[in-house]
Amino acid sequence: MAPENGNGKKYRVIGTRPIRHDGVDKVTGDARYGADVHLPGMLHGKVLRSPHAHARIVSIDTSKAEAHPSVRAVITGADLPGGIGKPSHAAVHNILADDKVLYHGHPVAAVAAINLHDAEAALDLIDVEYDVLDPVMDVRDAMKDDATLLHDSLMTSGIGEESDKPSNISQHFRHEHGSLDEGFTAADYVIEREFTTAMVHQGYVEPQNATAHVTPEGRVTVWCSTQAAFGVREEVADMCDIPLSNIKVVPMEIGGGFGGKLFVVLEPLAVLMSAKSGKPVKMTMTRAEVLQATGPTSGSWIKVRMGAKANGKLTAAEVVLAYEAGAYAGSPVSMAAMCVLAPYLLEHVRIDGYDVVVNRPKAGAYRAPGATNAAYGSESVIDELAGMCGMDGVEFRLLNAVKEGDRRADGPVYARIGFVETLEAAQDSEHWQTPLGEPSNGSTSRGRGIASGFWFNIAGNASATLTVNADGKLTLIEGSVDIGGSRVVMAMIVAEVLGLEAEDIHPIVGDTDAVGYTDFTGGSSTAHKMGWVCHEAALKIKAEVVERAAKMLEVDPSEVTYHDDATLTASSKPDDKLTFADVAAAANGTGGPITADYSKNSGGAGPGFATHVVDVEVDTDTGKVEILRFTAIQDVGRAMHPSYVEGQIQGGAVQGVGWALNEEYFYDDKGLLVNDSYLDYRIPTTLDVPMIEAVLVEVPNPHHPYGVRGVGETPIIPPVAAIGNAIADATGKRMYHTPMNPGYVITRLLG
Repeated sequence: MAPENGNGKKYRVIGTRPIRHDGVDKVTGDARYGADVHLPGMLHGKVLRSPHAHARIVSIDTSKAEAHPSVRAVITGADLPGGIGKPSHAAVHNILADDKVLYHGHPVAAVAAINLHDAEAALDLIDVEYDVLDPVMDVRDAMKDDATLLHDSLMTSGIGEESDKPSNISQHFRHEHGSLDEGFTAADYVIEREFTTAMVHQGYVEPQNATAHVTPEGRVTVWCSTQAAFGVREEVADMCDIPLSNIKVVPMEIGGGFGGKLFVVLEPLAVLMSAKSGKPVKMTMTRAEVLQATGPTSGSWIKVRMGAKANGKLTAAEVVLAYEAGAYAGSPVSMAAMCVLAPYLLEHVRIDGYDVVVNRPKAGAYRAPGATNAAYGSESVIDELAGMCGMDGVEFRLLNAVKEGDRRADGPVYARIGFVETLEAAQDSEHWQTPLGEPSNGSTSRGRGIASGFWFNIAGNASATLTVNADGKLTLIEGSVDIGGSRVVMAMIVAEVLGLEAEDIHPIVGDTDAVGYTDFTGGSSTAHKMGWVCHEAALKIKAEVVERAAKMLEVDPSEVTYHDDATLTASSKPDDKLTFADVAAAANGTGGPITADYSKNSGGAGPGFATHVVDVEVDTDTGKVEILRFTAIQDVGRAMHPSYVEGQIQGGAVQGVGWALNEEYFYDDKGLLVNDSYLDYRIPTTLDVPMIEAVLVEVPNPHHPYGVRGVGETPIIPPVAAIGNAIADATGKRMYHTPMNPGYVITRLLG
């Protein structure tokens, strides 16, 4: 049954579970992804990548490759016209190296040839002379005064400490209020711990891809799998020095992204080689290239110090967050600082953040960027303090939980939030109430862990266009790429407004020429911002249908009532009834086609909170950890389509399991990535995780027509800490590093 709308009236469509509109195409193979693009005369492009983690480029000789009979274009960093001296300078050099290579797999040159095999062969004909330098792979080593520098011109910016001395620390910032001395003096217990987390990848199935065609008139079309079609347009315009209005980006279906497909990696290269050759150019990455040179999330070093009174009340917290940015500045440390202490009310706080460059691929976004690392540290210490105070994890968190009107640790004041409700749901859950059970054998022990997480969620720009067809159905063109079922949700919102069924709405993801500007699909923003504009566009359609019905009934529009079942009547002619389809069929004769568009830069994104409960069994002989049971509780605001909300929560939890137990980038002593395949970079399989039980708590966001809160990112934040806490409960030993794989766990157990 659909939920109430807050005024005691039941929704018709919102909260139900219609089949997604793109489902059949995807399960039958008819959906077109980026790799499915084939154009007449198309060339194939490949990238020459650095075999070193850190080296100066002494020279590049492309003459042999250019002489290859199949090669039609060769480019190096010198061919990139945009970005030099601009804010995008670093992004440009991440696309093609300038005078240095800064990580294993850094692009150095690219070729386009008649076929893929010749393109690959031509790479071997490019002669590059390198002056190899020592790599800096660890964030703590990179912060040392005597560390090898990646950039001679990078200076630390931040809290009054700008200097003219080059550094690998790009930024240092601080959030602070109260007095740490006062807070820690008032504490009965003080704990200080350090944590490290390994760099991990988003793990999407589909590699990055791009096909570009530049016409003789200079018109550019790019087909790619992206979360940000308009962002691709802007980056291509900037890097390739092409007028924005000359570029059209066609977003194809996307085989996973999780933040990893927000920024360009191939698109400018394909555009430049198409312009140079006069032919369309297609490029697709291999899995090794994806792992080496896209945008994994940061590894980190985190120090947490917290104090609490014996009654469990937190008195102070100090956190230091040092995050790997990769080769160029821009780690998610600022977002980590926003999230690390956000669930708890604290009077005395200091949070220091450091953005640090290292010889690894430039960090990208990965589902709640930065927050999972941070929560691993803070929630582990919270759990340890709870034990010292003689309280269970739920009781301790409830005592310190933030509520509406409380101030977040980094400054903002909360509006209506549902953190307490997630804790109460955890406390009341069957999982929490059920005993752990006996270990399966004498070498194993069981434990239960709990952890909470916060994500701020964002809103942003969105655009949508609705067209009423003569058969009473509607076509919806939306600007957001669909990576999590947003098509069906937008159709449901339009149907709710108009009294129709979700199946009556045909949603289409438009290209950048077909729909108004829309920000990227990310930040858990899509249901909020796009849902809002679809709601408003549908209201405009509804108002126009009333006007047309008035003409057909020959009455004043004020007499017309639009009923919930999409019928219309006039107060002076109660026996005359029109349906939405009747009005649609007559539209061309009553004033012309019925269309509506709406664009909005929305605000008021409601933050998300989650609490996860995990049971594990640890083999104390081998260090292997098995997940026995997993319950993920989350305030979702309003579950627009419960199946997809549950799916988002389950997916985030599974990624968190991988992060906790298996996943890591493993580099050798020369800085070369040695696990660049899914055989060696181990993501969870169905054998590694139980069924994730998703519990939906609905505390509607008052700043949205349907109470929407973003749901996609919050569920990846608690799992790592919850699993670490469960291992500690099982073994009596705390884990301070991810991944908590058998080797690390057994070392801790024996240490």
